Amino acid sequence: MTLSHPFQRKTLKIMGERGSTLALARGRLVLLSAVFSLFFIVITIRAFDVMVLQGTMKASFSNKDEQSMVVRDKDKVRRSDIVDRNGVLLATSLRVASLYADPKLISDPAGSAKGLVRIFPELVYGEVLQKLQSEGRFIWVRRNLTPDEQYRVLEIGDPGLSFRYEDKRIYPEGALTSHIVGYTDVDGRGLGGIERAFNNLLVTGEEAPLELTLDIRIQHILRRELKKAVSDFRAKGGAGLVMDVKSGEVLASVSYPDFDPHHPGHAAAENLFNRATLGVYELGSTFKIFSTAALLDLKNVALGKKFDATEPIKYGHFLIRDYHPQKRKLTIPEVFIYSSNIGSALIGEMIGTEDLKKFYADLGLLDAANIEIGEVGKPIVPDPWRDINTLTASYGHGIAVSPLQLITAVSTIVNEGYFVSPTFIKSSGPAESVFQIVSPETSKKMRGLLRLVVTEGTGGNADVPGYLVGGKTGTAEKSADGSYDRKKLISSFIAVFPMDAPRYAVFVMVDEPKGTRESFGYATGGWVAAPAAGRVIASMAPLLGMVPEQGPIPEEPLKRYIAHEEEGSL
Repeated sequence: MTLSHPFQRKTLKIMGERGSTLALARGRLVLLSAVFSLFFIVITIRAFDVMVLQGTMKASFSNKDEQSMVVRDKDKVRRSDIVDRNGVLLATSLRVASLYADPKLISDPAGSAKGLVRIFPELVYGEVLQKLQSEGRFIWVRRNLTPDEQYRVLEIGDPGLSFRYEDKRIYPEGALTSHIVGYTDVDGRGLGGIERAFNNLLVTGEEAPLELTLDIRIQHILRRELKKAVSDFRAKGGAGLVMDVKSGEVLASVSYPDFDPHHPGHAAAENLFNRATLGVYELGSTFKIFSTAALLDLKNVALGKKFDATEPIKYGHFLIRDYHPQKRKLTIPEVFIYSSNIGSALIGEMIGTEDLKKFYADLGLLDAANIEIGEVGKPIVPDPWRDINTLTASYGHGIAVSPLQLITAVSTIVNEGYFVSPTFIKSSGPAESVFQIVSPETSKKMRGLLRLVVTEGTGGNADVPGYLVGGKTGTAEKSADGSYDRKKLISSFIAVFPMDAPRYAVFVMVDEPKGTRESFGYATGGWVAAPAAGRVIASMAPLLGMVPEQGPIPEEPLKRYIAHEEEGSL
């Protein structure tokens, strides 16, 4: 086509330039749209990665051990409470925050590690830094934070630090019930005491709490007095128990030193050890309760029967002597109140080996106690049991039992002779025993002898006016490397009250006490453990509604069983 007119050429030129501009603008718009579209696609993909993919990865951890430790909140069941016999809370669970890290989201590993170590001084900077740079997506940093610790972690401001809410086991009474209630690990699994023994029940989240026989008021009294005895006599430790002599319910059980159940890993091994149920000890003359009861019940001898304690007994290379020798013939009550080893050995000889072993077995002294917690000691019994062992076992030498076994056997002797099974779990109904170990008559005589020890013998420091306390002292040398160390004693006292109608038994044992000026250098059961038992009774009796007798206590019904009569007169 030929353009002849000048305006036609100019118009075409203008139109050509405009078309080029429009084409350029259109291209730029397309490019800009593509950039924005790509940007939104990236944002969408990133959001999907954060909210879906990473969320899924965090929920299913690569580390199987970590996966087994973490339970989703919707699957968690709150561990049941534990209470004492009066409903006082002994163990419960509270929701607390635990700190974890996602190393992929940690923005400043070095800075965050420094901040965490400032908040938690027990953490090691190098280890924390290494964790924050690891390949995993879930790393525990610290479990069970306090609100203040959680707030300070938030101040670090690192998006890779997050919280998971878990149940933490709380023990309102702390060390007071640590050995019986026990403790759990960081994941809530029972590792000791009731917590371990009833773990399967407690993790079901039963609404009704598990009710123990303990009375926290009496537990406090017992621990206070046991701690005082250990401190006053500079001892290694001790144990104490209070038991209902008819039902076998344990109202208090203390092993000292004890520990904080919130931090059991910080405690020394000896503090974790339950001396009341797991420890077994030679408890000395307290065993004269059992050999004397066996003699009265099996041989039907009169209380006036005499035993010659003039000279020590020689048996092979053994020599049996008295701590405070009377050097004369002693009646059964005198053997008992003077705690004569010679007289008790002759009692054992009169009973005979098989009969004494069977009697001890019937009382539960030759086998481990059958109780609800796992911390149970097995008695140390002579094997083989020879005739010499019969003589020594009659006064508690060469046979070792737990304090729980001792108080249980004494409860059986004084409660009309019915066998008692110890328990830490409160029952809905009264326990009734039909298995009778000794006759009611023997039980009554033994109560009279126990009262005589307090009024006339070595247990005078345990007497509490108005409560008719009876009991028996025990002092035994500790065995080590096949020999006995006279400087290392186990001093104990078993008390029962009131003796006219026994309701409670109290046992106190002190490990390696040292004599004081006040005790005239003695570290025996009568000076060390008897006063502590008396203080426990004086404090607990009013709490239980037991009103002391006013004026003289009528003891005549008992005295006729403890009179120093001639042989055969009763």
